[in-house]
Order: sequence, then structure tokens, then C-alpha cells
Amino acid sequence: MALLNRWISQPWRVLGVLFLVAGLSVLGWVGWQYFGTGITANRTMDRLEHDLRAEWASGPRRSGASPGTPITLLRIPRFGADWEKPVVEGVGEDELARGLGHYPQTQLPGEPGNFAIAGHRVTHGSPFRKLLELRKGDQVIVETADAVYTYELNGAPRDLTVKPADTWVLDPVPGKPGQTPTKPILTLTTCQDLFHSPDRSVAFAHLVSQQPKTSG
Repeated sequence: MALLNRWISQPWRVLGVLFLVAGLSVLGWVGWQYFGTGITANRTMDRLEHDLRAEWASGPRRSGASPGTPITLLRIPRFGADWEKPVVEGVGEDELARGLGHYPQTQLPGEPGNFAIAGHRVTHGSPFRKLLELRKGDQVIVETADAVYTYELNGAPRDLTVKPADTWVLDPVPGKPGQTPTKPILTLTTCQDLFHSPDRSVAFAHLVSQQPKTSG
């Protein structure tokens, strides 16, 4: 009888151990996604910011940018005087793990049309974690190699949520397909929820000033 009881109880013990290991693995994965990726991403963003400024200081940069290459720096004064993040070319998983991402099909800062940016609210440094706290009239500052552009939000990001198929927000003139743009605008996009969600919160901004950078 003792042998029979041992035979019956042993599979349950093994199953319990397997469930425990699986649970710890899930917790480890969640911990890495929400904390570990933030550490590595913040280090990467700091390095990219340093590299971009060093490249600007060395002289005119080459035209075009490959995916993952930093192209501008973004500042949002409401997030604090020290808040500054690099914007890299591309919005794939690898690019957004390195900072904010520029939608390649959209324009560049200062050009007539739509300069559109995406960023994570959670994981990978969470650069847009507080994006939904922004309000109409808040400023967004974009620095390039030769100029500083100041945009002003037309509305709060929390007031506009779109589905993945709503690509009109990336049009040169959002909501007006085929229309030729005459003014520079900025579009910011991020996840609508702090947890994974296909919906996107969106804010549009218009250019209010452009200041050339002086050398020397």
C-alpha cells in the first residue's frame, strides 16, 4: 500500500515542480520586459544621444539614415528640464528598443508635411510613459544637426485613440489624403494602454518656431 501511495503521489509532485518552474519563468520574463529592458534601453539612449552630438560637432552628416540610426533629439519641457531622448530611423521592434522611432514614410523636421514619431509607454526605457499627461499647448522641441524646431500640441494625446488600420494619422496632411502639405506638423504616437494594446494614442502639433544653430 505504501508503494502504491508513493507511486500515486510522485506524479503530482513532479507536476507541482513543473508548475513552479513555469511560474518562475513567466515572472522572470515579465520582470525582464518591464525592468531589464529599461536598464539596457536607457543606456543605449544615453549612448546614442552622445554619439549624435559628437557626429554633429564633427561636421556635416551624410544624407539618409539606416534603421536604428539616431537622426534627431526630442525634448518635452513638461517632462522636466533634463528629459531628452534620441529619435532613431524606423519603428520596428529593434528600432523602438533603442529609443523613439521615426516613421520612415513621413517627412523630416521642418519639412512641409508630417514628421511622425512612435515610442513605448512601457518596456525598453518607456520613453513615452507620460505622454498621455500632455495637454493642448504643451511644447515639443526637436533638435537636428542645424536647427531647433519648436512645436505646440493641437490637443491632448489622451483625447485621440486610433486603431492600427487608421494610418491616416501618418499622412502628409492627416485626414486629407492626396492633399499637398504646405506646413510642417508633428505627430506623436504610443500605446493607448500601459499593457499591450493594438490601439494607439495620437497627438498632432504645429510648428511655432525654427531657430538655426550657429557653429562655433
